[in-house]
Amino acid sequence: MLRTHTCGELRAAHVGQEVTLAGWVNSARNLGGLMFIDLRDHYGLVQTKIDPLANQAAAAIAEKLHSEWVVKIKGQVAARPEEMKNSKMATGEIEIIVSEVEVLSQAQVMPFEINEEKNGEANEALRLKYRFLDLRRPKLQKMLETKDAFITYLREYFHSQGFTEIQTPILANSSPEGARDFLVPSRLYPGKFYALPQAPQQFKQLLMVAGMDKYFQIAPCFRDEDPRMDRHYGEFYQLDMEMSFVEQEDIFAIMEPLMKNLVAKFSEKEIINLDESGNFKHLSWQTAMDTYGSDKPDLRFAMPIVDVSEAVKGCGFSVFEEALNNKGVVKALRIEGGAKFSRKEIDELIDFAKRKGAKGLAYLSIKEGVVGASFAKFLSPEKLAALATACTATDGDLVFFAADVWRVAVTVLGAVRNETAAKLGLKDNTKAAFAWIVDFPMYDYSEIEEGRIDFGHNPFSMPQGGLQALKEKDPLDILAYQYDLVLNGFEISSGAIRNHEPEIMYEAFKIAGYTKEDVEAKFGAMLNAFSYGAPPHGGNAPGLDRILMILNDWDSIRDIYAFPKDGQGRDLMTDSPSEVFPSQLAELSVELKKTKK
Repeated sequence: MLRTHTCGELRAAHVGQEVTLAGWVNSARNLGGLMFIDLRDHYGLVQTKIDPLANQAAAAIAEKLHSEWVVKIKGQVAARPEEMKNSKMATGEIEIIVSEVEVLSQAQVMPFEINEEKNGEANEALRLKYRFLDLRRPKLQKMLETKDAFITYLREYFHSQGFTEIQTPILANSSPEGARDFLVPSRLYPGKFYALPQAPQQFKQLLMVAGMDKYFQIAPCFRDEDPRMDRHYGEFYQLDMEMSFVEQEDIFAIMEPLMKNLVAKFSEKEIINLDESGNFKHLSWQTAMDTYGSDKPDLRFAMPIVDVSEAVKGCGFSVFEEALNNKGVVKALRIEGGAKFSRKEIDELIDFAKRKGAKGLAYLSIKEGVVGASFAKFLSPEKLAALATACTATDGDLVFFAADVWRVAVTVLGAVRNETAAKLGLKDNTKAAFAWIVDFPMYDYSEIEEGRIDFGHNPFSMPQGGLQALKEKDPLDILAYQYDLVLNGFEISSGAIRNHEPEIMYEAFKIAGYTKEDVEAKFGAMLNAFSYGAPPHGGNAPGLDRILMILNDWDSIRDIYAFPKDGQGRDLMTDSPSEVFPSQLAELSVELKKTKK
């Protein structure tokens, strides 16, 4: 071994011991009479001291040292003088009196400071290009250690509940999971492709048919979708689980204790918003959208959306009247204390709403008992006061109104709700507010093809009412046994009770425009398996990295990955994606289409 101890483990109890340390030079200081080297490794930082008069050989080497050189130091642990003790360092009571210094590796001038405080001055692109240097920061190493402990705990929990960990294929078939696939051309079968799995959906259901009963996996998933603060580009990890012979509540009973334990073990947050039995509250998708304008509402604060369509009917304000006459709605959002917002701040919120799809926002405010509104000239003082009452607005409040089709009105006010809560400091990071969002619509209109019915969520979910509902109901009225778990305004898990009956699956996909041949071509293995006796089953898949980010209030999900992609999906360190040799493409029977530059 090149070392007898790590830099972070030495304490007063080690005084008098001869030690050998190895690590990086965090800093080197020559104070004339004495030289100090702060040595750092993965485990901590320790101060070493050289007396040039007593040890000329070590001093001669130390004079040449620069930050981030790798050295080995031998010496004796000594107590620091009382006035020199550093309570901010774990090793602050001691120092190493150096006897020998050996350079193990030299370092070029750093492209940025590794020092935690100064590192923020380096832009993200530079830090990602030199990610191996950025990872020397104790903060990032601690994040990776936390992720390791997090995954270890998940494995222990599911093993304790009788689950079996099983790895499913990485090279799979393309599946309509809602995002673009990453395709892998086959060399052995020209013109055919594998797809990297967006989720292990089909395989875990096949495991239930195989009789495995309780499966879980720390599953890598791949989706070609745009990155954002809580979504890493290209790849992410989820805790994938599935159980046989279960209903929705059985999944909740496994997941809720786990989530409560994760909050207790990996955060300082207090769980709020529990029901009278101490369980996570349930909100239907419709209620969540109507009340909060989002299917992943932040429930650390109230601020509900209310419908004032009846209250404004016949009021004479053309914006409201036009929306109602076109089968739209008028929704209101009361912001307690919002009357203090300046006109500039109100205009900024209105512009924000327009970027979210609104034509505009009307508003009223109450200041010192006087009700004022952007549309006051169209309503009598009595009607204005009655509208304020309908919104439960009191002195000092601001109310925004959205008049549009239902989906636009609620989602716009949901976005404004979220924005104003941040502005007013209502997002308390000491709190954790969970909720199950249930009863998702089975179908919705396609975002790609106007007027076409498509799956609203997971295509493999069991429709509520089964085959009869599919044949008799308006598709937009059919609900699914689907559920999301939300935490502080983020979706952290999605799941469902699965469709395990071939006849129901054919009919469900038929409504979404898939022929029987389409379904058999895409999901032949699953349909074949279901024909041999399939247990009712269900599960869900929490996003590991997203949960860690929320519990620890970390700024970006990218830092949770050892080697992340940037905001444009590039690995700046390895320069990927990159071109490949023509011979590689030829071997795969792939020809690139030339594009105009």
